[in-house]
Amino acid sequence: MLARQRQDMILDEVRRTGAVQVSDLVQRLGVSDMTIRRDLDTLAARGAVEKVYGGATSVVDRSTDEPGFEAKSVYQPAEKEAIANRAARLVRPGSAIGLSAGTTTWTLARHLDEVADLTVVTNSVRIADVLQQRGRTDRTVILTGGVRTPSDALVGPVAVRTLHSLHLDLVFLGVHGMSTRAGFTTPNLDESETNRALARAANRLVVVADHAKWSTVGISTIVGLEEADVLISDDGLPEEARRVLGERIAELSIAPVGGEQHEPADTGRGETTRVESEQ
Repeated sequence: MLARQRQDMILDEVRRTGAVQVSDLVQRLGVSDMTIRRDLDTLAARGAVEKVYGGATSVVDRSTDEPGFEAKSVYQPAEKEAIANRAARLVRPGSAIGLSAGTTTWTLARHLDEVADLTVVTNSVRIADVLQQRGRTDRTVILTGGVRTPSDALVGPVAVRTLHSLHLDLVFLGVHGMSTRAGFTTPNLDESETNRALARAANRLVVVADHAKWSTVGISTIVGLEEADVLISDDGLPEEARRVLGERIAELSIAPVGGEQHEPADTGRGETTRVESEQ
C-alpha cells in the first residue's frame, strides 16, 4: 500500500470515529509503529489531524465542534488520572455526589472504589456502567435519562427535570473549556443547560479540567469562574492561568502528574487557596 493510500485510510477513520490509536493502526494496516507515526506527522503537518499521546484526533477549531468520547479519551490521560486521584479525596463515605458526563469525570468514577455508602447521580451511561461494574452493594447510581450527545452525555428536558429535584453534597463538573471571559464552557447547548442544572444541585461545586482546557471556549457558558468552589487542574497549567484562576475561584488545587507536595498560596481574594504542586 502506498503511503498516501494509507494516510487516506487513517484520515477516513479519524473522521468516522473522531480518534485513532497508533497500536490499533499498526495491527489494522500491518505496518510498523514508526511508519504509522510518520503518517500521523504528515497528516498533522497538513492540518488534517491533531496528534495526541498515542494517536491522533480530529481537529477541533470551532466553538460548536464536539469530539466524541473516544476522541476526548486520548487527550492528556496522565493529567486526567492525576486530577481524578486528587478529586476522589474530596468524597466522603455516605455522600451524595453528582458526576457530569466526560472523560475526566469518567476517570474519577474509577477512583471511587474505596468510598462506602455512596450515592452517585450522573448524566453519563458510561459513568453509570463503571460504577455498577465495580461490584459494590452499598452504592446507589441514579441515571438522569435524556437524549444522548456525541460526547455520550444525556441531556435535555428529562435530564433537567430530574436534576431540579435533587440536592447533592458535591458535584464534579467536567468542561470543554475555561477562560476569563466565558467561564466554564461546552460546545453543546443542551449539555450546557443540563450541566447548569447539575451545578445548581450542588452544595459544593468542583470543576475538574486539565491544563489544555485553558483559553478554550465552547459556544455556551455553563457557569462563571466564580461559581466554582474548587477547580482541580494539573501542573501543566500556565502560571498566568493559575494567577487569574486563583483570583476568581475560592480554591485552586494543582495535581502534579507524578508526585505530591503541598504549598499554600494567596489567592488575591483575601482567602487562602490550597495550590498543591510539585516544586
